[in-house]
Amino acid sequence: MRRIWGGREAKDAGFLELVSSRTGHLYRSACLLTSGDTHQAEDLVQETLSRMYVLWRRSAWTGGRSRIDNPAAYAHTVMVRTFLAQQRRRSSTERPTGDLPEPEGREADSTLRLTLLDALGRMPPKDRAVLVLRYWEDRSVEETAEVLRASSGAVRSRTTRALARMRILLGDSLAELAAR
Repeated sequence: MRRIWGGREAKDAGFLELVSSRTGHLYRSACLLTSGDTHQAEDLVQETLSRMYVLWRRSAWTGGRSRIDNPAAYAHTVMVRTFLAQQRRRSSTERPTGDLPEPEGREADSTLRLTLLDALGRMPPKDRAVLVLRYWEDRSVEETAEVLRASSGAVRSRTTRALARMRILLGDSLAELAAR
């Protein structure tokens, strides 16, 4: 009995190490996916970590047939897929309300950041996901395709269309903000 419990303790210690090292990055990516909605981002990270814990307790993490070589990257994959699943389930009548209050004493680039977050929030969920994966997480087309369960060509097409939509949403405001 002691030997089985020791294995669980080792697995839990490994999971806690993953959580402590990757939660901040997961949260930042979740904030981008949720267009700056910190509450929804926290929920998304929590859901991701709970799903990862269930997987972690299985023997696949210790060398079974379906071993996952990079748990940190897999956590991001779980998070993006969870986000997209939530967006599919979300009622079409739900809309975030209100604007973010003007922060006092923030850096000069906060206006640019808020403008980009606002534009990202007005993008369709899959476009938002592809932009976050490609440009925030700096993933390759192939890695993004794997996460989104799409072909590389579909990712390239979606990226091109998403960037075009982003340019339309931002209009001249991006050039004005970047010049400051």
